[in-house]
Amino acid sequence: MDAGLLVLRLVVGLLIAAHGVQKVSFRLGGNGFAGGTEEFRRDGFRGGRLTALVAGASQIGSGLFLTAGLLTPLAAMAAMGVMTVAGTVKWPKGLWVQNDGYEYPLVLVVVSAVLALTGPGRWSVDHALAVTPWPVWVSVAAIVTGPASGLLTRVVLHRPATAAPERARHAQAAE
Repeated sequence: MDAGLLVLRLVVGLLIAAHGVQKVSFRLGGNGFAGGTEEFRRDGFRGGRLTALVAGASQIGSGLFLTAGLLTPLAAMAAMGVMTVAGTVKWPKGLWVQNDGYEYPLVLVVVSAVLALTGPGRWSVDHALAVTPWPVWVSVAAIVTGPASGLLTRVVLHRPATAAPERARHAQAAE
């Protein structure tokens, strides 16, 4: 079981971290920080640069913490939060990834929840620090708080669809 949890943490944690690296740099096929900022604006978020920075940092941090098995419920909570936001962006396109749907973010949310519940296993920093097993209430709180914070983030940072054309109209009027 510990070997399986290690493989799961390594693959999922590094994929989440790599996804964050793409948001803020040209590495791993990313479009740089400006590209990540534009992606968030295009997806209907306010705050472009700050949003891209926080999302990228959340993905990098939560992914690396999951990989190491460090503060696993908290790392899983952050991963679930940021991947829930990604799922809300893809929601209108349906479930399946071949249609750019939310299948992949959903899988990452579920795997993160499973890691919060099972713990990282013996081959982890949490085990080395003797903080495992985490109390069940911590895991349950992380599973509820992660997606809830992602949904709240989407609501708070959502830019109404009419905002972009209205800004363009104001910019033209100012010229």
